[in-house]
Amino acid sequence: MNTLLETKDVSKYFGDFKALDAVSLQVPKHSIFGLLGPNGAGKTTLIRIINQITMPDSGSVFLDGEALQPHHVQYIGYLPEERGLYKSMKVGEQALYLAQLKGLSYSEAKKRLKYWFDKLEIGHWWDKKIEELSKGMAQKIQFVVTVLHQPKLLIFDEPFSGFDPINANLIKDEILQLRDEGATVIFSTHRMESVEELCDHIALIHESEKILDGKLNDIKRTYKTNTFEVGLWSDNNQALQHTLEAKFKVSPADFNSLNDELKLNISLGSEGTSNDLLGFLSSQAQVLHFKELIPNASDIFIQTIQNNKS
Repeated sequence: MNTLLETKDVSKYFGDFKALDAVSLQVPKHSIFGLLGPNGAGKTTLIRIINQITMPDSGSVFLDGEALQPHHVQYIGYLPEERGLYKSMKVGEQALYLAQLKGLSYSEAKKRLKYWFDKLEIGHWWDKKIEELSKGMAQKIQFVVTVLHQPKLLIFDEPFSGFDPINANLIKDEILQLRDEGATVIFSTHRMESVEELCDHIALIHESEKILDGKLNDIKRTYKTNTFEVGLWSDNNQALQHTLEAKFKVSPADFNSLNDELKLNISLGSEGTSNDLLGFLSSQAQVLHFKELIPNASDIFIQTIQNNKS
């Protein structure tokens, strides 16, 4: 794996409180890496360490193969959950100032800002003060400032907070395009639907420890249970259900349908294949619906946390 960011056994204490316990991660280049966990798990502490806002008590962080150094800040763009714009400054003045802090010249910063302001159709905000903007409008400015210097690594902490669905989709598309253009993204959120839409790798931190990481599709394969959601029609659905219950592990299913069919979840365990099941069902009834149940990011999150508590 070609890795952009790596943490090795990173630990951090705040007094007697253990915020991180030997957390090791590898974030592949050109990936969108979901950093997940309940509130207080240690995600923000790890992000602050990567940004050199705080330092680990032990362990190491590497960016593109080099031990993390102060000058690496120019290669990182960070959108924190708690936004940090100066409310009394004008939008354009502030954006230019923050861009120059990231190493851009005045002329280059103005050129890039024009590109982004035109792209997001916010050019008319240039002379407004931040305090005159809504939360979502200010969020757009913060997003632009985060990506303006074209960093190798982008870290977004709850990037859709404050956005309506239209603007959330707009920013989602921009994040995907930045990934396609070569950026690597760390994405921290509690919105599991966003994880499904964006992330190809995830790591789950719970009570200061990493308890799960890998490619999202590989993790889904590990968690799937060979269970199928089916909709069946026969002359006698009650008798059909008894037949299926004698042969398989069966439970009621709930899905939208235009038909009044028998709706079931059928689990094959480790035995049997989808073809075997479909063939048997077809011999017993008309199959109107057939779908393998693949765990989503939310299912995996909840199950892993629950398993870790037991």
